[in-house]
Amino acid sequence: MNKTIFITGASSGLGKATAKLFAAQGWTVIAAMRQPEKETELSELENVHLLKLDLIDSAKISEIAAKAEAISPVDVVLNNAGYGLMGPFEGTTDEQITQQINTNFLGTMLVTKAFLPYLRGRKAGEIITVTSSTANIPYPFVAVYAATKAALETWTEGMSYELKNLGIAIKTIVPAYMQTSFGSNAQVASHPDYKEMFEHYITAMRADSSTKRDTPESIAKVIYGATLNNSAQLHYTAGDLSTEEYQWLKKVGIEEVIETMNHHFFEKEM
Repeated sequence: MNKTIFITGASSGLGKATAKLFAAQGWTVIAAMRQPEKETELSELENVHLLKLDLIDSAKISEIAAKAEAISPVDVVLNNAGYGLMGPFEGTTDEQITQQINTNFLGTMLVTKAFLPYLRGRKAGEIITVTSSTANIPYPFVAVYAATKAALETWTEGMSYELKNLGIAIKTIVPAYMQTSFGSNAQVASHPDYKEMFEHYITAMRADSSTKRDTPESIAKVIYGATLNNSAQLHYTAGDLSTEEYQWLKKVGIEEVIETMNHHFFEKEM
C-alpha cells in the first residue's frame, strides 16, 4: 500500500529534498509552501501535490489539513517549515520575536493539532518535527531561534505520553547547519552597542563555513529512515556535525561547551 506524507516548508532546502526522496520511493507527497505557484520542480512529479500554506495564517491550517486528507489519508506529518532569526536579542523588534515564535513553534503545534483527529481516528501515523542542534548547543546571536527549537524538543517529549496508546508516533530530526539557503534567508537584527561583537562572531562563522556541511539530501535519508523505525525513539541526531556536537555535549556538559564557544568566537582575537 502506498503511503502519504505531508510536508511543510517544501519549496526549498530540506523540505524539497525530502519531498523528492519520498516521491522517488513511491509515496504520495503533499508539499505545503507559501507560494506553490512559483514551484516548478515538484509540480512536475506525478505523485506530488502542492498546497498553499503560510504558518502565520493560523486560521487556514485546519482547512489545509482537510484538503490534504481529501487528497490522500496522511500517514506522516513532517513539520519542516521554519526560518532563522539572527542578531542581538536587544535589537530584535517585538514583531520579529512574535513572528519567529509563531512560525517555528506555534505553527508546528497547530499543524499537528489539525491532523491529530485524522491520525487518532485511524489509530496510526507519525508526527516528525525538524528541530536543530542549536536546541542542544545554542550558538551566539540565535537565542530566540534556538529557544523555539528547544521548545519543540520538549513539546515532542511531552506529547509522546498522550499519543503512545493511540498508535501515533512522534519524533524529532535534529540536524546542524546544512548546505542550504537557510543562512541567507534568515532575518537579521542589529543594535549599535553589539556591532563589534556581532561582526566578530560573523567573521568567525565565515571562517568555520569552510568546514564540510551536511547536505539536505543526507538529512532527508535520516527522515526516511525514521519513518521505517518502529521503535519508541524520540530524537534522531541527523548528520555528522550534529552527531559530533551532541557527543561533545554529553562528554563535557553545557557549561564547558559554552565556555569553549565563548573562547572560539569572542576571546581569541578581541
